Amino acid sequence: MILGMSLSTFTTVHVIISLIAIVSGIIVMFGLLGSNGMPGLTAIFLLFTILTSATGFLFPFERLLPSHMIGILSLVLLAIACIALYVMKLSGAWRWIYVLTAMISLYLNVFVLIIQSFLKVEPLHRLAPSVPPSEPPFAIAEGIVFVFFIIVIIGALRRFRPMPSYA
Repeated sequence: MILGMSLSTFTTVHVIISLIAIVSGIIVMFGLLGSNGMPGLTAIFLLFTILTSATGFLFPFERLLPSHMIGILSLVLLAIACIALYVMKLSGAWRWIYVLTAMISLYLNVFVLIIQSFLKVEPLHRLAPSVPPSEPPFAIAEGIVFVFFIIVIIGALRRFRPMPSYA
C-alpha cells in the first residue's frame, strides 16, 4: 500500500500525473516559442512535473536507482524554475534560467516516458528487450527526442520574451 492505494492503483495515478505533466509541458514549450507564457497552464505543468518526480520516490526500493537520480535532478531544476518564475518574475537572466530549467525538466520526464514505454509496451519491448533498454531502436528514439529538445530549447531561449507583467 502506498498512500492508502494498492501498488497497481498508485502506479496508475503516477502515470496519469506524469502524462498531465508531459502534455501540459509540451503545450507550454510551444507557447514559449511564441513568447506566450500561458500562466495557468505553466502552473499546471510545474505542479504536475513536481508531483511526478516526488511520487516516483514513493515506490518501494532498496537502493538508489538511476530513476531516483533523474527525479532528484528534476526537482532541483523545478525549484530553480519556480524561483525564476514566481520569485524573480523572469527579470534579467532569470528569463533564460526559467526556460532552460523548465524545459530540461520536461525533457527528463519525456526521457523517462520513453524508457518506461520500451520496458512496458510489448511491441516496443520486443524491439529493445534489455533492461534498461540499449538496443538501436531505443537509442534512435531517445536520440530523436534529444535533438528535438535541443532545437526547441534553443528556439525558446531566443524567442521567449514575456511581457513585464507576466508573473
